[in-house]
Amino acid sequence: MTTKKRVAVLISGRGSNMTALIDAAKAQDYPAEITLVVSNLPDAPGLTGARQAGIATTIVDHRTFGDDRQAFERALDAQLQAHRIDIVCLAGFMRLLTPWFVGRWSGRLINIHPALLPQFKGLHTHRRALAAGVKRHGATVHFVVPETDSGPTILQDSVSVIEGDTEETLAARVLEVEHRIYPQALRLVAEGRATFVPAGDEDPPGYQD
Repeated sequence: MTTKKRVAVLISGRGSNMTALIDAAKAQDYPAEITLVVSNLPDAPGLTGARQAGIATTIVDHRTFGDDRQAFERALDAQLQAHRIDIVCLAGFMRLLTPWFVGRWSGRLINIHPALLPQFKGLHTHRRALAAGVKRHGATVHFVVPETDSGPTILQDSVSVIEGDTEETLAARVLEVEHRIYPQALRLVAEGRATFVPAGDEDPPGYQD
């Protein structure tokens, strides 16, 4: 039997996409297991849900490192290495990662973004989609690269923008898309059916024995 990939989910808030991944990973045939949830904020509500699901949690509070982003990321990386993590999923993790961390986990670091990339990179995607008058809006799971929201797409799906939509109603429908495609995308990565190796990366990143 193929060994399941060990996955860490990084959160800063309620972790609804984390919950979707945890639920998907309960299936026997799912190729990944959620073995660690990490938050940069001690009071992130998602930590409670992870603990209730029996998943190890840890806190790496970015505020204790001041402006030293790489010191924070080295502490984060140390936790991932200690738990022998293969794949890292960002799920509402509200920290911009430096090229050092992204490079270290390149090809094993994925994120979900609430827009149809390359449209609406960054924040306030639903508000901007409504202002732009687009007919369809959605979510994208992508590999993380140093440039924000610019890595190769793994999976995306969309919903129609309905007349009278508000930021909140549109966000709610897109969230349903997020919860559906993130587990599918993680499956593709864990099974090796979605891969990304930047030019010059000879050794696969991630956990090293």
